[in-house]
Amino acid sequence: MKDHLIKLLETCIENSSDEDLGALSFVLEGIQNKITEKNTTYIDGLLHMERKLDENSCEITVPNNPILYNNLNILHGGITATVLDTTMGTLANYHLPEGFGAVTNQLNIHYIAPGTGDKIRCRAEIVHKGSKTMVISGEAFRSDGKKIAYATGTFFTIQK
Repeated sequence: MKDHLIKLLETCIENSSDEDLGALSFVLEGIQNKITEKNTTYIDGLLHMERKLDENSCEITVPNNPILYNNLNILHGGITATVLDTTMGTLANYHLPEGFGAVTNQLNIHYIAPGTGDKIRCRAEIVHKGSKTMVISGEAFRSDGKKIAYATGTFFTIQK
């Protein structure tokens, strides 16, 4: 496996543009984030998520990078959805007792403005906390402070 990866990396490096090398660096640094436990999952690491969490809210910031862009060279809506879902899900899980987890049952997103700038910041707050479900709202902002998306999510509580 290692020999294959070394060969693949060498081929990519030899045949890449500066933009390609920047994307490769972003991905490898993301994997390193997971390996060194800066982030707990590969998706958190790959997106370079920085997290702030307290009793009332969760905030996740992700640097904007061309690897996350769609064909219009703006942040892909699926990335925005992933970061919003992660932000809301993190807050839901924070409020559950040991041995339980929250999984997304429904996710609704309203895209408002293009995701441009050097980062995206998502913030989540609990709307309703029941015994089996939680409803959480989230907002995504670009670096100039403009809101790019509004979301709500329903999360089921399950036993791990």
